[in-house]
Amino acid sequence: MAEARLSIGLPEGVWIADVSRAHPETNVRVLAAMPGDGVGFGLVRIDGPDREAVVEWMRGAEDVTACSVLHRGDRGTLVQFETTQPLLLLSARESGIAIELPIDISDGSATVEITASRERLSKLGEQLRAFGLDFEVEYVREQVRVEHPLPERQREVLLAAVENGYYDTPRRCSLTDLANELGVAKSTASETLHRAEGTVIKQFVAGLANAGDPRSEP
Repeated sequence: MAEARLSIGLPEGVWIADVSRAHPETNVRVLAAMPGDGVGFGLVRIDGPDREAVVEWMRGAEDVTACSVLHRGDRGTLVQFETTQPLLLLSARESGIAIELPIDISDGSATVEITASRERLSKLGEQLRAFGLDFEVEYVREQVRVEHPLPERQREVLLAAVENGYYDTPRRCSLTDLANELGVAKSTASETLHRAEGTVIKQFVAGLANAGDPRSEP
């Protein structure tokens, strides 16, 4: 499997391309999207100085057949819409690839991240060209799968310890603080954390052994 990031130039005449070029400092983030029968449904968050102008543009666009503002807040305006030109969705569907969300669109360009086989990535490129979409590949890299050696609860406790500063110097969180944060007894937090630490340390040492001891090299 490969991971790729593409920057896709959207063609003129499509509402999202036109409105994002008209308001280049305003970002449209696609949070959810689904292709239908000849249409596409989406949920976007619009953030920037011209977000209200972008909403009005959407309402007046011929290829946007429905547009509803769900929420206005400090982080942006949340809009649900339907369009007759879901070019990215159709390209992804025809190539058998699920485009990962969110997708950021600004100044006529969409940044998308994809995980798929190289064969399907090539197929996506063909579909994008078929829909008249120019694109630039920012990177393609092989996906490295890392198996989690810890049970879910141990991961939760270890991550909470890191996030709350238990391993900082000086320490920002005591074991009692951590237990309170997790809503468990101090002894439970201590034992769970000790087991997690033991597993992580043993795996780290095993990795060093497999790589060879650099002190033995000439």
